[in-house]
Amino acid sequence: MTISDLTMNNSNTSADSATFINPNQDTRITQGSQVQLHFEVSLENGTVIDSTFNRPEPVRLTIGDESLLPGFESVLNNLRAGDTRTAHLEPEQAFGEWNKDNVQTFSRTQFALTASNPEVGMMIEFEDKGKNTLPGVISKVTEDEVEVDFNHPLAGQPLLFKVQIFKVTPPGQVGVQLM
Repeated sequence: MTISDLTMNNSNTSADSATFINPNQDTRITQGSQVQLHFEVSLENGTVIDSTFNRPEPVRLTIGDESLLPGFESVLNNLRAGDTRTAHLEPEQAFGEWNKDNVQTFSRTQFALTASNPEVGMMIEFEDKGKNTLPGVISKVTEDEVEVDFNHPLAGQPLLFKVQIFKVTPPGQVGVQLM
């Protein structure tokens, strides 16, 4: 799943209870705002991780609906239609610090139940006690053991987050009233 997969929003707002407005250049992004934007996430070296700039339509999201990480949302706060911004995000503002406690070692015999030929870089899905799926990346393979890293692949990475805002609809309002 990519970051852009997490930005699609299906609004459940009822048109009967909503107010229609004519958003303008002074309508700023706040908690609950509906936003149409393009974004790009890249590493500091310029490697693009995800981008919506090549899509014909901007993505839509609601600020505070947890479709973006809080660090990414904080960059959007107070922006308005027409604004463009590039922000440097430290790991703790993005996908968190890399945590050695998220690396687990399994015996090859124990691991053979899920994958017969483990290779470094292979992504494996595990199930935790609560039946949640946990993706992990094999980081080391020896004759006796397999090491799996459960950190997010971007954990510990500072990122650049570029956004271009197209439309901002304030909280509780559905859209534009044509005059």
